[in-house]
Amino acid sequence: MSRRSRFAVILSVLVGFGLQGSAGGNAPEGYFGAFRWVMSDKNFGGLSAIEVEGDGAAFVALSDKGQFIRGTLLRDDEGRIRAVRVVPIQPLKSDTTAPLRKGRNDSEGLAIAPDGTAYVSFEGAARVLRYRQIDGLAENLPTPDAFGAFPRNSALEALAIDRQGALYTLPEELPGSKKPRLLLGQPGNPGGKDFPVWRFAKGKWTQPFDLPRRGSFLPVGADFGPDGRLYVLERQFMGISGFASRVRSFVIAKTALTAERVEMQSPVGLHDNLEGLSVWRDPTGAIRLTMISDDNFLPLLRTEIVEYRITH
Repeated sequence: MSRRSRFAVILSVLVGFGLQGSAGGNAPEGYFGAFRWVMSDKNFGGLSAIEVEGDGAAFVALSDKGQFIRGTLLRDDEGRIRAVRVVPIQPLKSDTTAPLRKGRNDSEGLAIAPDGTAYVSFEGAARVLRYRQIDGLAENLPTPDAFGAFPRNSALEALAIDRQGALYTLPEELPGSKKPRLLLGQPGNPGGKDFPVWRFAKGKWTQPFDLPRRGSFLPVGADFGPDGRLYVLERQFMGISGFASRVRSFVIAKTALTAERVEMQSPVGLHDNLEGLSVWRDPTGAIRLTMISDDNFLPLLRTEIVEYRITH
């Protein structure tokens, strides 16, 4: 999130409105639960991505300061998260054993292949790195020239991998986009161009289609579900009123995203700053959307793990 966004959040609390969090407001259909996650580790926070294994227990979360957390989601008999157990937070490495250096460690998107290979996308220096194991050394994927033109605070937040091993990423916003009027509750560029989706397959990047822009929501997370659809988490920031979130899903055709569905859309202020998305099938056979919020290392925001169930 940009400095202007942070200022808007701080101001919202100071003027007495605050962000409502998951306990307030009317939850939309499919809402399953939210867990507020707190840790005493000074490195904890800024969580921008999450990957949950198919049984809904083991997970990896990624922060926007080049660090990751591995752990287990402890659930009750109904499948709701009641506690989180983790191992110590670790830094992502560069192509040596040294951590990624400041200015190149704004990690935002995470996709993990079945063989454990992890891919991480970045803002700032927009690029995608490959890790044969997430605690191993980084390998640079090719970087298209177009990535260098994305806004530094609105670059590659979303990353997903399909069943064939192809990666998909897209920027949160486009070069030259109109700046949001945050304090007036106008959080984006609803009349702007669609978002270019980039695909990495067979060793090269292509840009086969766009994500259609709908209103002022901006894409911040993505994952492929067990049904083969591409799910995209989008965020809308409404100044002093807080955040709204939306998840849309699509079928990927050769040159287009088709069969668009809105899977969930929360009212403003219900959830915090949801940025990461993992899609899996729970024991009942329903699709589960597991999302995580980025607190930007600010005490005014929460780290939440929020879940929805899709039964259609």
